[in-house]
Amino acid sequence: MSTINLETIKSELEMFGIDYDDEAILDKLLEQSICNRLQADQIMLEWVAFSVTKSGLKLNIDNLEQFEHEVLSKKNKLRQSSKKEEPHNVTIHTLQDLIKEEEEQDNLLDSYSTPAKGSQKRSLSTPEHPQSKRSAALLASPVLLLSPASFSPSGTPSQKYSQRGAKGEVVVKFGSSEGSQWAGGNGRGVGVSLELLEGPEESLRSSYKFMFQRLRDVRNVLTDKIEELGETLRTHFNIEEFSPAALPAQDSITILGQVCCDSKGKLNAQSVVLEAGPEHGAQLVPVDLSELKEYSLFPGQVVVMEGLNTTGRRLVASKLHEGLPLPFYTPEVKQEMDEVPEPVSVLVACGPYTPSDSLTFDPLLDLISVIVRDRPDVCVLLGPFVDAKHEQIEKAQVTETFEAIFTRCVESIVEGTKSVGCRLVFVPSQRDVHHHPIYPQPPFSLPDLCKDQRVTMAPDPCTLLVEGVALGLTSTDILFHMGAEEISCATGSDRFSRILKHLLTQRSYYPLYPPVEDMNMDYEKFQSYGQMPLTPDVLVVPSELRYFIKEVIGCVCVNPGRLTKGQVGGTYSRLLIQRSSQSEDGQRASPCLTCQVVKI
Repeated sequence: MSTINLETIKSELEMFGIDYDDEAILDKLLEQSICNRLQADQIMLEWVAFSVTKSGLKLNIDNLEQFEHEVLSKKNKLRQSSKKEEPHNVTIHTLQDLIKEEEEQDNLLDSYSTPAKGSQKRSLSTPEHPQSKRSAALLASPVLLLSPASFSPSGTPSQKYSQRGAKGEVVVKFGSSEGSQWAGGNGRGVGVSLELLEGPEESLRSSYKFMFQRLRDVRNVLTDKIEELGETLRTHFNIEEFSPAALPAQDSITILGQVCCDSKGKLNAQSVVLEAGPEHGAQLVPVDLSELKEYSLFPGQVVVMEGLNTTGRRLVASKLHEGLPLPFYTPEVKQEMDEVPEPVSVLVACGPYTPSDSLTFDPLLDLISVIVRDRPDVCVLLGPFVDAKHEQIEKAQVTETFEAIFTRCVESIVEGTKSVGCRLVFVPSQRDVHHHPIYPQPPFSLPDLCKDQRVTMAPDPCTLLVEGVALGLTSTDILFHMGAEEISCATGSDRFSRILKHLLTQRSYYPLYPPVEDMNMDYEKFQSYGQMPLTPDVLVVPSELRYFIKEVIGCVCVNPGRLTKGQVGGTYSRLLIQRSSQSEDGQRASPCLTCQVVKI
């Protein structure tokens, strides 16, 4: 089943004998069809009726914009007001019900068509009177393609989502947003420099089986992390050497180790244990935190502690050294001093893209409309696209395979944004029911779409370079996972800022160990692809927790929220990034960043 595309638009123009002299006209008509949820023949009927009333207008971009303002926008307002006044549910169980619903729409179109053209009503298809090819093509529009009738035999649109309020409201701001041009961007699209810092990720292109990893290999990965970060801390704090963890000493000693819990329960102030690496005895020593004025700890954290261990059985900590962040990205090519780079607009959204009470992709269609309106240069879309936690998915109340639903979803995004020309980055999620539930997670495998220069399939996590600005991306809810495990005392900061600082100073997208139960970790791949290669300029960490924008040790951290929250609409983020010129002494200058979180 194909979606509405440029070929169907071109076919309709030939059918009506309408000439055009610019390929951009086809893109504009496709954009209007998708945003207004019209079929190719329907948009043509509307245009013919409009042009006849205007004494035969020529088909060009200016007249199409006038057509959109005078006809399509008014029809949308009329449709929305009628839904508010007379709410009704339309449950489509069979193909006949779908055709009947289309006939009612055609009756409305007849009132706009000219007398010479006559009625456009289509007859009901039966075995004796088969449906025409043109009628069958109607089932390929993005709206019907992503309708619940396509996936579930008893799907109904979500009423709570359609009746949501505060659409487009900006709920969080960061930077100087006054005068920022969010809508009507330059639309550079493919011209924007975009690449994965980690390289081609060949080793993550195919699936791998985490259950075959050996405990010895996991231990080696954790040991390497302790030693690597420990050497950095030793150099930075001018520590001569680390002492064995369980060796009795009457003087103050310095111990390097990983924070653990002494039981299977959650970490608390009385259950903290420090596990040293093999070079320092590989032993466990309980820690007394009563002498520390402030601390923030979580399982898996690599720290350096100073204190007394007179018996060899308990360390009374008096000083705590946490990790250190990596340097920021510095472009190799220096800019000319008088060269001012243009700002790049980036839209970031995280799934799920359907309400929890329906398999309709209305939130996704609304997001496509936002993309067409604002024309961002880059769109970063994080999963889940087919949510494993959706009730109808869990109960297998679908009529197609999960892979088919996902493919049609992504194809609709690519086609719907074709006229904008923006770059599209797709990042998978552990909750994508059709994809490999392993962390780090390989990119989606869609060979046909990967041929499109606009499309980039990225792994989770990844570091993305956009015009020399580093974006750290992960769809895993590390905020929620660490928020349930972290303990603190009188740190003077909020929990979100503490967790984000831990991510940056531990230099990892997932520093928690052991991970939560539903996280399938492959530690060999995690050592190569789960670590931060540098401190990103922007760190995107979508979460079920409340959206925010925070600056932590020079990094702008964004939780864009999720596009849907239960049965109602959620939020997405938009950024304007501009890489500043390097200073005369060659030092890195921080990029100019403006960010907002907006309700869908």
